[in-house]
Amino acid sequence: MLPRSGDVLHVTRTASVQFRKPILFRVIRVLDRPTYDGWLWLEGYELNAAGDAVNRRSVFVQRAGLQQVQAAPQPRPHTVRSARRSTSRTPSRVS
Repeated sequence: MLPRSGDVLHVTRTASVQFRKPILFRVIRVLDRPTYDGWLWLEGYELNAAGDAVNRRSVFVQRAGLQQVQAAPQPRPHTVRSARRSTSRTPSRVS
């Protein structure tokens, strides 16, 4: 599983030994840094029990050790709006 922006992950010791105490992590992006095979740099927010962001972090983890808690919402299809109506504007006087 390659995480996407908006995914919420449970990051535990199976992802990296630095996570002796597991965390919830909302992904901002996967960083494009050179790593070992199967490892990722993720940028995102550590979440508290209520789901609020408490700390912005970059983490180095094994892809196979990540557990997805909540998938990012599917992107909405792009809608085309009709052209704007032109409005005539008149200068206003400032006293």
